[in-house]
Amino acid sequence: MIPASSSTFSTFEKPLSEGFFARHETFCPRYGWLKKGFDAVLDDSEIFDAPDAIERLGVGKNMVRSIRFWCMAFHLIEPDLESGPRRLSGRVRVTPFGKALLSDDGWDPFLEDPASLWLLHWQLFSTPITATAWSLAINLGYMGSFTVRELGQAIIERKDYYPLLSRYNTSSIEKDASCIIRMYAPADQRISDEIECPFTQLGLVVPSDEKQTFRFNMSDKSTIPEEIFLAACFDYAHKTQEASRTLSLNKAAYEFNAPGVVFKLSESDVGYRLERASQRFGEDVRFIELYGNRQLQFEKNPEVLYWEALHQYYGGNTSTRQNQ
Repeated sequence: MIPASSSTFSTFEKPLSEGFFARHETFCPRYGWLKKGFDAVLDDSEIFDAPDAIERLGVGKNMVRSIRFWCMAFHLIEPDLESGPRRLSGRVRVTPFGKALLSDDGWDPFLEDPASLWLLHWQLFSTPITATAWSLAINLGYMGSFTVRELGQAIIERKDYYPLLSRYNTSSIEKDASCIIRMYAPADQRISDEIECPFTQLGLVVPSDEKQTFRFNMSDKSTIPEEIFLAACFDYAHKTQEASRTLSLNKAAYEFNAPGVVFKLSESDVGYRLERASQRFGEDVRFIELYGNRQLQFEKNPEVLYWEALHQYYGGNTSTRQNQ
């Protein structure tokens, strides 16, 4: 369950309360949707509110809203406003991350590399948070096997524990629980015949022993490149402790929305990845043991290192560009 004493949760409580429940209109992100939404915003910052959005995007009315939701949840677009509460209406603009990944000459505009799906998965849990239930679900810890209803109930219990989240209704959260499983579970084990979601490739949710029961996959995930994992660690450090120049192994593995939790990795796997990845950065980044505590040390602002890690991966990886 979500640790009530988590030293990091207070950092996320307000962003979680500013997110949304069930605004995906029951649709998981589909193949081509993110590029479609990104390109549409490049052409027209008010595309999602346009009277002819259905015709221009070639999807139904509810799907238009879903595309907006997912593009925002993955940090590909953002509200075009200087202040005030975040909302899923009005003008939007593409983000620097969206441009880097999905521009026609970007890193991986058609999401052909599984690493890009892991990177997008990480964005769901990085502030600002749009899909609140995803964070509540991923932090449930070693829940064992669960049905859709049991996952929904577990999220509801966590939601009710934190005052800022208590205003959301049960039915919305149950829709989110269903969407989470349909988004990540293998197509032949899911609870509907909906078009398969690209994120099923990640193997994050797998079938359990009983019919229509599932569990989070805690095994090693070879499709997460070390640079992508390290980028997530730098992003996490930037968002939760910007002034610090260290990130402990314990925090990276166990804290609320930490990379180890989000990617469902063991502490030993997190440590192995940090040790391997840090060796690619020379003296600027080191993984050391100090007074019995293993930690990542870095000299630069972690936000700068986040972008350097991404450039290092995509700049040295030609597989995402072979068909361009």
